[in-house]
Amino acid sequence: MKALTATEMREVDRLTTERYGIPSLQMMEAAGKNVADAILRDFSPAVPRRVTVLCGKGNNGGDGLVAARHLRAAGIGLRVCLFGALQEMRGDAGANLARYLEAGNTILTIEDETVWERVWPGVADSEVIVDALLGTGLRGAATGLIAQAIEDINRLSAHATAASPTLILAVDTPSGLPSDGQHAEGPVLRAHRTVTFTAPKVSQLLSRDADAVGALDVCAIGSPFDLIEEIGQGKLRWAGPDEFAQLPLVRAVRAHKGNFGHVLLVAGSLGKSGAAILSGRGALRTGAGLVTIATPDIVLPHVAGGQPEYMSESLESTDEGTVAFSSLEGNSFEEILKGKTVLGIGPGLGTHTETQKFIRTVVRDTPLPTILDADGLNAFAGSGDLFRDRQSSFLALTPHPGEMGRLLGISTQTIQADRLAMALDAARRWNAHFVLKGHHSIVASPDGQVFVSTAGNAGLAKGGTGDVLTGILAALLAQFGANDGARVLSLGVYLHGLAAELASHGTDLSGLLAGEVADAVPRARLKLLEELRSSV
Repeated sequence: MKALTATEMREVDRLTTERYGIPSLQMMEAAGKNVADAILRDFSPAVPRRVTVLCGKGNNGGDGLVAARHLRAAGIGLRVCLFGALQEMRGDAGANLARYLEAGNTILTIEDETVWERVWPGVADSEVIVDALLGTGLRGAATGLIAQAIEDINRLSAHATAASPTLILAVDTPSGLPSDGQHAEGPVLRAHRTVTFTAPKVSQLLSRDADAVGALDVCAIGSPFDLIEEIGQGKLRWAGPDEFAQLPLVRAVRAHKGNFGHVLLVAGSLGKSGAAILSGRGALRTGAGLVTIATPDIVLPHVAGGQPEYMSESLESTDEGTVAFSSLEGNSFEEILKGKTVLGIGPGLGTHTETQKFIRTVVRDTPLPTILDADGLNAFAGSGDLFRDRQSSFLALTPHPGEMGRLLGISTQTIQADRLAMALDAARRWNAHFVLKGHHSIVASPDGQVFVSTAGNAGLAKGGTGDVLTGILAALLAQFGANDGARVLSLGVYLHGLAAELASHGTDLSGLLAGEVADAVPRARLKLLEELRSSV
């Protein structure tokens, strides 16, 4: 799905009403109900007891009032605060204000700092704070009372304790966040979750303050998908479920293992055999028909015993227990490559000089579609132009920002300052696909396609999760091919993130293990299929 600017979003809203006859009041009702449903879903099977809805005077506040009405109907104790006078709410927002009051509900108006300071202790004691203060139409910085409220909530969020709000939810976009990717001039509310409508906004995916969005839910409220595609002029796409609807995710009854490719992973070394095992598990769990791991002979018994479903091949070792360059002598490695569909190389290989020479030679000479990760990337530090001299027509690099900086010979800070530009420039320069990992991972292709994934959580901040991703990406390329490579890579990033979300249900993120992420990939794929079927 395309990401939209604020102007494009207004045009989509206008045409939804004028061209398709869907009233704006109906869209506001759908928006607010989606917000209420998200809160109830997060707390299910229980319900929150103390919810505060903070409303501004515009349509964002109107969405908040609809949400408040639905939450009150669910029996939830509510406090609704309006930053402004009642008579200042007009249009659809004013209509929903009247409907809320006609039901006998009350609203506390906050028109000066004294009132806010009196109300704040109760707001801070809420289980849920709903931010419906400022929407995507914001111009300039958040100021005055609203800026003070944002800063107070952010201090509460920054020093989280067991008594802090369980959920800070932003309606459409966190207050203070500009929609079009520019830097915020004032405070931006730091949400745990954002429920946005129709399509993601550019800043929610890529901006200095994109992390303020928290987990992102994109909810349909009536605008046709084709209208989003028509009006959106940028190339930035959100890697949500709709992007993968045309991929053959459902297997035929008569399918056999030969239909789903044979992945070769070159991975592992003494002390890092786990990287090979995790990569292999990721490939198997993602559906590769066959998986072979080629690893130094010194760790082969451990790697081979790590998972009975994959095969293994022995490579000669250096004195440090890494792959020796002599592994390429004769025809032994060529024999290993025979019959393989995709090559994944790098996890846990180490940085021995011989090993790096081995990696560079293999990447240059193999005709197979190739995923290059971890120590495979380090073998090309400062020498990325070598990627141009290769046989394979498809190369995907999966660096984190530090590895990207080493490839380009620049600092991690420079990479992080403009992740999108760095990924796109390198993709064009070296005719390679890039998966720039991190918060909101970017997939960039040589022809300028860009996907951003918001799937995942902080549980992925653990050693081994990148190795699992390598196996996932290799397995998907083996199954679906590289003709639509950017989309296939984006599917891998999406499933990896969604698997982390599913694997962490009912537990604390700090203890999530990379192997658990791999094992949750089939559930992630099933959930994707269920979402696609429900949207038809």
